[in-house]
Amino acid sequence: MALPCGTLPAATCPALVAITSAERIAHILDSLEHNLLTPVPLCFVLGIICARIQGGIRIPKELYLAIAIFLLMSIGFVGGHELAHEVQTHGVATIWKPALVTLFLGCLTPITSFLVLRYVGRLSIADSAGIAAHYGSTSAVTYAVANSFVEQSQHPANSFLPTLVTILECPGIAIALVLGAALMARERAAKGGGGKAGAAKLREALYEVVTGQSIMLMGGLLVIGFVSTMFMSADAFRPFHDFFESKGMLFRGCLCIFLLEMGIVAGERLGDLRRVGPFLLAFGVGMPLVHGFLGAYFGHLAGLNVGGCTVLAAMVASASYIAAPPAVRLTLPEANPALSITSALAITFPFNVALGIPIYYEMAKWLGAT
Repeated sequence: MALPCGTLPAATCPALVAITSAERIAHILDSLEHNLLTPVPLCFVLGIICARIQGGIRIPKELYLAIAIFLLMSIGFVGGHELAHEVQTHGVATIWKPALVTLFLGCLTPITSFLVLRYVGRLSIADSAGIAAHYGSTSAVTYAVANSFVEQSQHPANSFLPTLVTILECPGIAIALVLGAALMARERAAKGGGGKAGAAKLREALYEVVTGQSIMLMGGLLVIGFVSTMFMSADAFRPFHDFFESKGMLFRGCLCIFLLEMGIVAGERLGDLRRVGPFLLAFGVGMPLVHGFLGAYFGHLAGLNVGGCTVLAAMVASASYIAAPPAVRLTLPEANPALSITSALAITFPFNVALGIPIYYEMAKWLGAT
């Protein structure tokens, strides 16, 4: 007597597999609809449209920089506050595994990116390392959009996720620069050139990364948020928390303005896609999916909830366009900035905002995160 289909494993029941696949596609489309039809991504779309039709929207540079500083400070401050709250409530038991996993991913992603760019895309050492530095680091704005998405999906991420942004920011840039500088120094030595100047540039660039605006603001405010939470009374701390709170009205309004500016910049660079070629277009979409799956998988192993796995996946899948460019230009002046910035800002960033985040959410649920 044949067993009913429901008692068989999914792999042996084609109808069940088809239904499951159809349901997952429907969930992705539903998540995409809810993600796109909200103010934050719609402001990004407005910026692209404005740039393409040469509209009159202009964000003053001073306002844009002030908002960028506020977003970085907010992410760091809230991260320090939540980390202190976790330590006060549960000790270090809940944070050490996610922190270790994040550090591992921050070291892995620039290496995988470099290998694909160098040996599949056949790009130069400088260009491969320059782009890998962008993809090894993270985008704080992508983190903010992903965090907003999981909150709207009623699956908020673990409270300490802002802390992981800071952990992920620096290693990827540093490792990519080390790879590029070391391999180019070896190449120059093979041709009879000296490598001392390259080593000096590498040390200078690493110092620039560590002391740059992104790391100093997020890292410094992380420490300030942690210390303030540990030693201030709740009533005295509340006004600062209300100002920097990443779920609040001020943060989300500033994020809309920031995404509008990012849309204008991305719209102005859409024409560069003809120059980066089909490979970088595929890389800018395919590599985030690979890294996003790794982020969701290792996040699940570290015990993150479904929202936390989604946000970590989006962080790992994102590409930096704030901290990485100056460091790459300083260490690898031979690298073409049009390739890295266009790939990170005009391909990967809009892909993650529009499609990637809902896909990472479904990946996290498929892996069993709750």
